[in-house]
This record gives sequence, structure tokens and C-alpha cells, in this order.
Amino acid sequence: MLAVMRLVCLASILVGHIDSREFRNESRILPPHLLFGAATAAYQIEGAWNEDGKSESIWDRVTHLKPCVIANCDTGDVADDSYHQYKRDVEIMRELGLDFYRFSLSWTRILPTSFPDQINEKGVQYYNNLINEMLKHNIQPMVTLSHFDIPQKLQDLGGWINPYIVEWFTDYSRVVFNLFGDRVKYWVTINEPREVCQGYGMQTMAPLLNYSGYADYICAKNILLAHANAYHLYNDEFREAQGGQIGITLSAQWYEPESENEVKSADDLLQFEVGIYANPIFSKLGDFPSVVKEKVAAKSQMQGFPRSRLPELTPEEIDFVKGSSDFFGLNHYTTFLAYGLKFPLEYPTFYYADIEVLPYQPDDWNSSVSKWLKVVPWGFYKVLTKIREEYNNPPVFITENGYASPRGLIDDDRINFYRTYINAMLDAIEDGSDVRAYTAWSLMDNFEWMNGYTERFGLYEVDYESPERTRTPRKSAYVYKEMLRTRTLDYHYEPDMSLGMNVDDN
Repeated sequence: MLAVMRLVCLASILVGHIDSREFRNESRILPPHLLFGAATAAYQIEGAWNEDGKSESIWDRVTHLKPCVIANCDTGDVADDSYHQYKRDVEIMRELGLDFYRFSLSWTRILPTSFPDQINEKGVQYYNNLINEMLKHNIQPMVTLSHFDIPQKLQDLGGWINPYIVEWFTDYSRVVFNLFGDRVKYWVTINEPREVCQGYGMQTMAPLLNYSGYADYICAKNILLAHANAYHLYNDEFREAQGGQIGITLSAQWYEPESENEVKSADDLLQFEVGIYANPIFSKLGDFPSVVKEKVAAKSQMQGFPRSRLPELTPEEIDFVKGSSDFFGLNHYTTFLAYGLKFPLEYPTFYYADIEVLPYQPDDWNSSVSKWLKVVPWGFYKVLTKIREEYNNPPVFITENGYASPRGLIDDDRINFYRTYINAMLDAIEDGSDVRAYTAWSLMDNFEWMNGYTERFGLYEVDYESPERTRTPRKSAYVYKEMLRTRTLDYHYEPDMSLGMNVDDN
């Protein structure tokens, strides 16, 4: 990995022509059909990690490792204490005037054995309380079934690289649809399969395994089948009575050719990073992208493997997965440049060696506290355009888009991020992209995985030194509220924060 990082650093000084576009710096009316919300995830905000019958998840295990592997040895043991403060969370939603709130369920809070033989009533009551409090104020729940934190017990059995997880996830999904489907009309099965599978290939997420070029591909197939199983379960047994929608959320950053000679490199990278999950679901033919199959098979043969390290999808599986999403859930944050690079054959089996392309970002691109989060709104436009053109313009729910800032309530950089990215989204909509919802990440500061609490994405600042985990609106919260209230993207609005954040009664 160190060698790869050196190559990335070398590539970063070889920057060629960068494509971009100008956006209108003026007020714009928001489309009347477009829903606006904010998002969080269970492990990142709930706390109460072992209370009321909840069992251990893979993130509970990783954050408790000695020596610690998370920035500042942070954990989600208490986090934002949303388990005890859900009413304040809903009050925040009301203050902002949200149409919906995207949150995830903790599998281990609902099924402490990981299986449906035992349902934890206290965990169920927590989610019932949250959902009912939201609906009381006309805020729609958008519920993610799995947002990185699968049960540790299932990980001990292999987690996402054990094919039986398809059945385990389906059983869990059935329980959840039965419990909450009478009130929840928007479902996301699995959040960011790419990042989930990198936890098996590159140690970038729990469970911190390092089997790149093997486990990440097995994980990809199992996630696709688990998602499709849950989709068909809902479609066949619940949709008619409950009337909801169900889809999957993919992370899709934009990969721009570093130069005119790197157009194929950028597309290859996009197919490995996004297409490996999107093509089987959203493309007309289904299946993994041909370039992914061909590259992994060729490299596997050269390395002496008897078959491709990328498992095949059978014709029956291709048909089963194809079309298994009512919408394209999109998490987008930033853009990278793509630079083709041949790896020597003796190089260890490695995901990026299969692609033979490296992503990088120029140092002079504006970035946030998160060094990887460069502010590149034209990349957002290009992602939405690519989805429209490549996948026959599916309905798109933007399920995450946001910016990390330092501590403090004056966050003009975040405001600029939201304005320019929403502006880019509006251009894509005007060009025909079928965007139905936009979700700010995040409602409030939270535990940001390997970076702990060093990155602050919240519209509301959370005081982690306070036992009450006090939530205070940042300047961006006032701007987001005004945008939703007036249905206008206004570059010049300056809030008077001394007036406080009042609740607009629905």
C-alpha cells in the first residue's frame, strides 16, 4: 500500500487539462417535486452500544480494539446519544423544515442474536418512537436496513463473504418490513457496497480485513444478491399492502480523465468503482461490466489462477438482480482524476492493479477538513449526467451530499459547498436527469468511521464534552432552512443567527 501511495503522489504532479463547467451564480427556483432531507446512520449517532439488549456490531468490535485504530481512539459508545434524545433530533428536523429524514437501523439492536429467533422489544420501541414522532410532524422516514454495522456474530462466520449472508439479510429484512413497513414508505437496502467491500479488501472500514482482489469481489456479488433478495421480498410480499419504494444506495464519485489520453482510464475506473454495483441492477443487460470481467480474468490467468478472482453471476442471478431497485440512491461528495498505470505482474494481488488506473486529486483543488473531499461541483453534474445516459435515466434519490468543517458555528465553506453542488444538481435536472430527492449529510456532527469525531459534517454542531450532547445550529442550518422555506437557492441570503432557529409548525 505504501508503494501505491507513492505512485499516487507521483501522479499528482502530472496534471493535464481538466474539464470543468461554469455554473450560474444567481438565485434559482427549486423544482416543486424535489424533496429535501438530511441523513445520519445508526452507529454514528445512537450511542447506547450495549444497552437494552443490543448486541455487538462490527463497529463496536473495531472501535474497542487495543491498540485503538480510530482517530483519537474515538468510539460510538455514546456518540450523539440519539437513543435517548430522539425527540431533540426530531425537533431539529422540524426547525429545518425537512420533508424527510434518512436514518439507518441497527441490526443488532433489533435482532440481538443476529437471527429472527429473538426480537428485542426495547430496540423496536426506540425505532417506533422515532418514526412516530417524525410522522406526527409530517416528516417522512427514509430507512436504511444496513449502513456498515452488521452483527459481529455474522462477521465471525465470514460476514459479507459468506454466501449465507444473503439468507441472513433477507430474514432480517422480513422482520423489519413487518415491524415498520406500515409507516415507512422509502427503503434503502444497503448503503455504499463499495465501501462495505473495501472493509474486506483494503482495511479502510470494518471489519479491517486485507484480502484485496479476492474478498472485495466476493463481497460485491453477495451484496448484490442480498439486495435483490430483499427487493423481491418487499415486491412480492409487502408492496401491495404497504405501498412503499425500495432501492439501494451507491457511492459514486466522478473520475475525470487527467488528459485526453486517459479517457479510457477514467471510464475503466468508473466501471470498477461504480459500475460493478450499478450495471447488474440498472443496465439493460445486467451483469458486471465487461471491462471488469475481462481485466480481472486476464490478470488472474497471468497470475496462475485457475479461474477469475471475480465470481461469475449466473444467467439466473443476472435476471434476478436486474431491475431490482425503484430508484438509484446516490451518495456523492467529490471528484478524482484518473491516471493509467501498469503494475508489474509480480505485484501482490491488488484491486487497483486489476484496474491499472489510479485516482488522485491535485493539491491545489479546494478541500475541506477531510483532505479527500475536494470541492468540485462540476463532477456532481457529470455523475448525474452519466447515470442518466448510461442507465436510461432512472429516478435518482441523492441520499448523501455534504462537507466537513472545523468546529464552530460559522461555516461559510459548507454553505458554499451546498450552494454550488445544489446548483450543479439543478443544471442536471434542467438537462433531463430525473432527480427526486436531495439529502444533506449530515443532520448533525457524528462519528465519522475511521476518522472518529475529527471531521464535522453536521448542519448542527454537537458538543461532545457535554453529557447532554447539545445540538446547536450552524450558519449552514439557517441557510438550508431558508432554502427549503422559500424553495429558492439564493447565493446572497445572509441569516440573522441572533434570532435563533424557530420551529415552523407543519
